[in-house]
Amino acid sequence: MSIMQEEIFPWNSNFETGISLIDEQHKKLVHLVNNLANHFAQSSKPHVIEQVLNELSDYTIYHFQSEEAIWDRFLPEEEETKSHQHNHQSFIDSIITFREELALSNEKVSHELLVFLTHWLSFHILDTDRNMANIVLAIQAGNNISDAKIIAQKKVNHSTQLLISTILNMYDTLSSKTLKLMREISKRQQAEQRLSLFKSAVDTSLEAIFITNHLGMIVDANPAFCARVHKTCDELRIYNIRQLTPPLFDANNIQQAWKHTDKYGHWAGEILASNQYGIQETAWLSLSSVTNSYGMISHYSGVLSSASSLIEQKNFLETEVNYDALTRLPNRRLFHERLKQAISNSERKQTKFTVCFLDLDGFKSVNDKHGHDAGDALLCAVSRQIEKAIRKSDSVARIGGDEFAILLEELNNLEDVKPVLLKVLEHIQKPIAIGSHIVHVSASLGVACYPHDGHTPKQLLKKADIAMYLAKKSGKSRIKFYHKQELICEK
Repeated sequence: MSIMQEEIFPWNSNFETGISLIDEQHKKLVHLVNNLANHFAQSSKPHVIEQVLNELSDYTIYHFQSEEAIWDRFLPEEEETKSHQHNHQSFIDSIITFREELALSNEKVSHELLVFLTHWLSFHILDTDRNMANIVLAIQAGNNISDAKIIAQKKVNHSTQLLISTILNMYDTLSSKTLKLMREISKRQQAEQRLSLFKSAVDTSLEAIFITNHLGMIVDANPAFCARVHKTCDELRIYNIRQLTPPLFDANNIQQAWKHTDKYGHWAGEILASNQYGIQETAWLSLSSVTNSYGMISHYSGVLSSASSLIEQKNFLETEVNYDALTRLPNRRLFHERLKQAISNSERKQTKFTVCFLDLDGFKSVNDKHGHDAGDALLCAVSRQIEKAIRKSDSVARIGGDEFAILLEELNNLEDVKPVLLKVLEHIQKPIAIGSHIVHVSASLGVACYPHDGHTPKQLLKKADIAMYLAKKSGKSRIKFYHKQELICEK
């Protein structure tokens, strides 16, 4: 959230001393005080306020050093210079005290600190700094120190002192009222931001949401509700939710929902409702009543969730969780589940199956030469080739990168696996068109057999991975069974 740029201490030309360096530094100090006030008003985090206060303290010390260098140059060892230095140190001591008290996060302390800063800075500039500057300017004009002090004193008459007192009171009152106003503005902005976020969430929700007055007349609805009844929000405001035509709810079961909401404040359950096509379907309705300060119902809010929409959303989420985003093949998670199911089936039927771990040969060179988009297109093409090569009862998944896993179920003889795997290698080695290029890749396959090589998905995949590594070490387009010495080559 951005910090408001309001001024609790507005700069005024009457603050100018006539020495440009000091005036610029005074303006910077005023800016830092206003910045601190804005952070107080916005209820910024304690560590943020501490950083801002540190910046103010550091710059104040720098300013004091700059001022004292000027006074020492023109008024060395003078009483005014010593008094000025004492005032500077007193200010630093006060800031240290306020810093310790602010650790308690006390709102009263923050207000007192701002009053102190505006009061001290106003008096410091209008009284002491302007007086010292007038003396220095008089000396620069050719007067000696004594005459310069007399000239400076004449400029500070009784009316000027009265003006300083009036201005100090004005800034004291202004700082208090401005800070209070800034806090109110900040709270209002925060409330408006929350309302904006809630409105955005409601407007983008897939659920149909409506609000009515205590009589059931629609006062507001989100786009999903409007789409469901084919009316704009403005058009809906002449309708009673119970009498919306065509009927939104089935009259037989909705009356009980309203009665329950009136009595208990909330009701939720399944109802029959018409969808945007006018077809009745099972839906989930949540009704709530809103009461005013007298405890009387002033509004109702309702959320209508389509069962079909929920099913679509469920299917979408399941797809995202279980399938590879690029190739749309099952991912490692779903492949593990299918392995568990295969183990269960094999135990029951006393059959065997194999797990194959496949890694592409030459994929990296294609990816490096033609770019990642070409690499992605190649992975998709290889996925389709593997699907063509295996049986309909088998499964293929993308495990990650250019690695795939294949599940071949219900085998009476492990020798039956070889023709399928050779067919996989053959299909992968076919030329593949990627844009204007023709690319060639091959694959190394490692095979683990159930129950000989393992009894869990993790064990079987690990053994297949080891076998694939041994196949790849032996050259391209090779098949290696984990528990056999032989290598099978694609012919």
